[in-house]
Order: sequence, then C-alpha cells, then structure tokens
Amino acid sequence: MVSRAHFKYVRISPFKVRQVIRLIKSMPAKKALLILDGINKKASLILKKLIKSAIYNAKNKGYEEDKLFISKLIANPGPFYERFRAATFGRAVMIRKRTSHIFIELDTKEKLTK
Repeated sequence: MVSRAHFKYVRISPFKVRQVIRLIKSMPAKKALLILDGINKKASLILKKLIKSAIYNAKNKGYEEDKLFISKLIANPGPFYERFRAATFGRAVMIRKRTSHIFIELDTKEKLTK
C-alpha cells in the first residue's frame, strides 16, 4: 500500500458506483483516468477525483505517478436520507436516498526512490 484516499457520504448509490469500478479495477492509475474520461456516468467524475487525490498523496511520499496501479477500490453503502411521499389511502411511503463510502488504495511493484 503506497497511498490511500476515501470519499464519504457521496450522494450516489453504491450499485451505480460499482458498475464503473468493475471497468477500472487493478489497472494502472493513469490508464484508469483515461478510461474514466470516456464514460458518461456521474460515478466516473467522482472516481476520477478520488484517483487524482490518491495519486497526489503518493507523489507527496516520493513515488512516481507512472508506476502506480489500483490495488483496492471499494464502494460501501452509507446511511440513507429518508424522505416521505404521499401514497393512496392517506399513507406515506418512504423514499431512500442512498449514499456511498468509496475507498481507493494505490500500490507499486517497485521500491521507493528518492
């Protein structure tokens, strides 16, 4: 593990984030950013920011950007925002607005060079 970044309470369903995660898991970080540029989903913008953050964290430790790859990328469910909508017969139906906690870990196969 070279660097980590996480993004909590993101206002998107974890199911939607996992659809994009499947495309870029265990890829080099630079290549993953290029693939995310071509995907037309909200999750791709969020993941792009997260990968860039993890890359900058690794650069601060002295690692080269070209040698980094995604070793772990997880989207876990966060808490719901609960809203209510009127239903028939005077009832109220709960609407669950889902959130996500996204976690990324970058790694390199080579040793630290300063």
